[in-house]
Amino acid sequence: MTKITFPILLVVLVALNGCTSLAKGFAEVLLDKEDEVDQRRCQIWGNTLGGIAATLGKSKGKTKVLMIHGVGDQIPGYSTLLMEGLAKQLKLNMLSKHFKEISLTNFPDQNKKLGNLRVNRLLNKEKTQELLFYELTWSTITATDKQVLAYDNSGEYSFRRTAINDLLKKFSNSTGPDPMIYLGKKRIDILTAFNQSLCWMMMGDWNDLPQQTDQPCDPFQKALITNIPIDDYVLISHSLGSRITIDGLQLIATRAQNFQNDSKETIALKKRLIAEFREKRIPIFMLSNQLPLLQMGRDPPEVTGQTFAYCKPTGDFYSKRIFKEIDIIAFSDPNDILSYAVPPGYAEKNLDSRLCVETTNININIANTIDLFGMGKLANPLEAHLGYDHDERVIALISQGIGNANTAKIIKERCEWIETID
Repeated sequence: MTKITFPILLVVLVALNGCTSLAKGFAEVLLDKEDEVDQRRCQIWGNTLGGIAATLGKSKGKTKVLMIHGVGDQIPGYSTLLMEGLAKQLKLNMLSKHFKEISLTNFPDQNKKLGNLRVNRLLNKEKTQELLFYELTWSTITATDKQVLAYDNSGEYSFRRTAINDLLKKFSNSTGPDPMIYLGKKRIDILTAFNQSLCWMMMGDWNDLPQQTDQPCDPFQKALITNIPIDDYVLISHSLGSRITIDGLQLIATRAQNFQNDSKETIALKKRLIAEFREKRIPIFMLSNQLPLLQMGRDPPEVTGQTFAYCKPTGDFYSKRIFKEIDIIAFSDPNDILSYAVPPGYAEKNLDSRLCVETTNININIANTIDLFGMGKLANPLEAHLGYDHDERVIALISQGIGNANTAKIIKERCEWIETID
């Protein structure tokens, strides 16, 4: 997603207020603010978080991370800054010379292109700790639909705008259509891209992955069943990517127990797959969380309001759960106009009970706040929405969690943790 710098945003605000004389001193204000103590807040409400570090260094199995982007036109490699931040925090300072590239498709129509999955391998110097980082780029699925707005980005129209307004309009044309397209006919394609990425992530280790392929991943294969019990999975999503992730998991919950038209062999493999999933605990770090916003106008999933029955060992349907636990760690900046905390009761009413969701809310100031010459305080809402991939506290929380022996110093010093109980 294209970033608009804070100075540009301020110039827009100054122009709107007719105070162009103030722009001259803006650089001096920024320089003065750089010397101030960082007072951005970080508050956490939830249970202990293990972080990626807790899964590294096992004798069997691998730690695998899947990144799912949000709105906007992305190209493979968009998550490099986040990946390198995690690698630095986890002291994984060896990177595979070549990444592996998978052109996503599906069995019914292998000619349909569903985006890109890029895989990188990270290790420590001793090669005793290994992380496989999977990056899903699905925006090519919506690119064709967004061509209907291409004329508005052309010189025929763009030259009529001021430079900054043109920048903002092109940003809007790139990002605004994606949620609408997702709610339309392309939703299944995007969810298929997610589920194919999940399938590839669950298959074997680095050496089992092809260097490059456009073949689909078969979700009902013995290799998956072999690796699921010993591998650890972490999902990281941004904005609309969080909705895609939850919908993809809920689709698994719906289809996993549907055996209609399946062969006996497929039914047997599917049942074994479900049995292994039922013992998995998967954290989802949702950056700039939008679940409440993107729930509007949608029907709830087919099974809701039954968390106790499915997720507690004494529950009537405990043997029919899909996962042991899905941990949603929802990051939101109060100055981001497009992100939200997960309110109490939301998961029970709006998420599939069979996922066994537990929620942690992280209220964190990503963007700095500045004083506009006594006219009020302002934080760049675009930085508040986009700046998670280079925030040290976010990287530390994903890497090392909180409330455990690995908790990073910056989290202990800069974040307030309120542990929640039943």
